[in-house]
Amino acid sequence: MAPPTSSVELATLGHRIRHQRLSAGMTLDELGARVGVAGSHLSLIENGKREPRLSLLQQIAEATGTDVTDLLSPEPPNRRAALEIELDAAQSSTVFRRLGLAPVRVTKGMTDETLETVLGLNRELQRREREAIATPEEARRANTELRLAMRRRNNYLPDIEALAEKQLRAAGHTTGALTHRTVSIMAEQLGFELIYVNDLPHSARSVTDIENGRIYLPPASIPGGHGLRSMALQAMAHRLLGHQPPTDYAEFLRQRLEINYYAACCLQPEHAAVAFLQQAKKERNLAVEDFRDAFGVTHEAAAMRMTNLLTEHLGIRLHFMRVSGSGAITRVYENDDLPLPADVTGSIEGQVACRRFLGRSAFEEQNRTTEHYQYTDTPAGTFWCSAQTGTTSDGEFSVTVGVPFDDARWFRGRETAKRVTSTCPDESCCRKPDSEALARWHGRAWPSARVHMQMFSPLPSGEFPGVDDSEVYAFLDRHAEQ
Repeated sequence: MAPPTSSVELATLGHRIRHQRLSAGMTLDELGARVGVAGSHLSLIENGKREPRLSLLQQIAEATGTDVTDLLSPEPPNRRAALEIELDAAQSSTVFRRLGLAPVRVTKGMTDETLETVLGLNRELQRREREAIATPEEARRANTELRLAMRRRNNYLPDIEALAEKQLRAAGHTTGALTHRTVSIMAEQLGFELIYVNDLPHSARSVTDIENGRIYLPPASIPGGHGLRSMALQAMAHRLLGHQPPTDYAEFLRQRLEINYYAACCLQPEHAAVAFLQQAKKERNLAVEDFRDAFGVTHEAAAMRMTNLLTEHLGIRLHFMRVSGSGAITRVYENDDLPLPADVTGSIEGQVACRRFLGRSAFEEQNRTTEHYQYTDTPAGTFWCSAQTGTTSDGEFSVTVGVPFDDARWFRGRETAKRVTSTCPDESCCRKPDSEALARWHGRAWPSARVHMQMFSPLPSGEFPGVDDSEVYAFLDRHAEQ
């Protein structure tokens, strides 16, 4: 049996050792004398504060008349131990720590009924946390934790990559851009029909009728139509990945990431995409726009897909940013240590990007149809990047992909002579007015700030945040009759 690794496993082990020691009628000092360690050392082990060596466990098992397998059992030795372990885990949770309260210290004289009451309060606290409306701060924390987790994995999910390749092969797709027809075949193989409707609920991007095997999508005539393939693939991904209704906002974000990842894997399959990128690297001609055109996706989708593949397969660390016309970072990934602004929760999304970054200055370029390039000297080193701007109904945005200086040699645009210096997060870089402007205008101007009402709006609750269930069910009733 494997040695304990988590705090819960250590706590369980400690309780089982204490149970066997007491059953054998020994004090800590008496057992310590038999196994050759101090009683205080055994106390730390019994309280889950120290992990014992396997050799010591074997000695303890022999001295107490049991075996190591029994000591390492994952089950608490009795009801009292189970209560203490659960309470310790509850009081170690983020939800409890945020209260700023000292944890309840369990003593021998504390009754089981008292423990049950305290545990009941912690269970209710956890339940309310799960059902509570997710505030913007909670959403940012959940998003930050997910981003950091993906950073540790190079933004790469091999199981979903393999699943996408399997589904594509089953549908007969081999090379080239994924067609709408192939996406329809993939849906049929899962038992679904793609139906394009004009009355899709405003709160939903798509609706899946599981009972009748239908996936409802927006009209097929929307401009470009590239997003429809992705929407259909995302709807299928929920079924393929076995998703259940999310229990909290973090789970909702994880599911959204996974379905987006699956869609990206289908639109730019790993095998073909890596081969394309490797050839471009060999030719020292890596470019987002070529990767985009080769698979018939958007510039942003191609740039984001690079974050999944460049580090894992080509050994290139990089960063990706989507910046709005106002300068706010709306989507981000980095594993190359580019200095980025962050709030106290660690969230980068919503922060304003440095004015020196190409993701900001690209809005000033005359030609918006091509990529622009720049080297940026920062406190963390020099980075090269490419950026292109675009426009949606929500306004302007830019998409940037960049790498550390040494890796610029693999990319088109490395010859650019444009080079700037950014010292952000130092306010003197671009956030603090120069001394002359400050002296001239401080106290002599009064701007009226634009207030974004979403700042005051909590994220909606429910199993599927933001979705109006009554609207969705009315929609399904209408179409079930057709």
